[in-house]
Amino acid sequence: MPCCPKIPELLQRSYLNDSSALEANDTLKLPTHRTLTTSHPMHIRFYTIFVIFLFAGTVGNVQAQGLSPEERLDSLGIQLAPPPSPFANYVRAVQTGNLVFLAGHGPYLPDGTYITGKLGQDLTLLEGYVAARQTAILLLASLKQEIGDLSRVTRIVKVNGMVNATADFTDHPNVINGCSDLLVEVFGPEIGKHARAAVGMNSLPIGIAVEIDMVVEVAL
Repeated sequence: MPCCPKIPELLQRSYLNDSSALEANDTLKLPTHRTLTTSHPMHIRFYTIFVIFLFAGTVGNVQAQGLSPEERLDSLGIQLAPPPSPFANYVRAVQTGNLVFLAGHGPYLPDGTYITGKLGQDLTLLEGYVAARQTAILLLASLKQEIGDLSRVTRIVKVNGMVNATADFTDHPNVINGCSDLLVEVFGPEIGKHARAAVGMNSLPIGIAVEIDMVVEVAL
């Protein structure tokens, strides 16, 4: 299966910050209805497990280097751009005491669009995983804007993941792993592992693929 090694490269490449970085044989469905296909057939469940396995090795490598959270992001080729303004009557983050409550975030792309679609109908499991990972990047951008330095994070306490899915779709946990895996990559398991819910929704705002909110403990 010659395309297997491209999966972690695809998920870590700079399309997370620049959608033009996609190559012709990559697979990603964007909200602008641009669909890029791969010339190799794949069993999506196998590849999701394969991706998670490879990311586990990446986590160990960045931890062994003793990097700060923002250095780990740099090592993954991820830059945290300022998050967009909320489009309704709320704020993206509220700190009370040593807890930061992050509002629901979606898979926002640098061109101002979101990854949209319904799991089990429009999007594959791997595309859902990518959407959740992209949402985690936006969550971290809002968190950094709120607290200034991600090194202040002492624990990712809780993640609530909502998946836009058909009634017969049941792989919600594997979709939200896209968010959870990145948090562990960035903060390590002692800080990054968290309590979590991963549930299906009949619809989400503007048709986004996932919506995730988060509670974080920080040093005062």
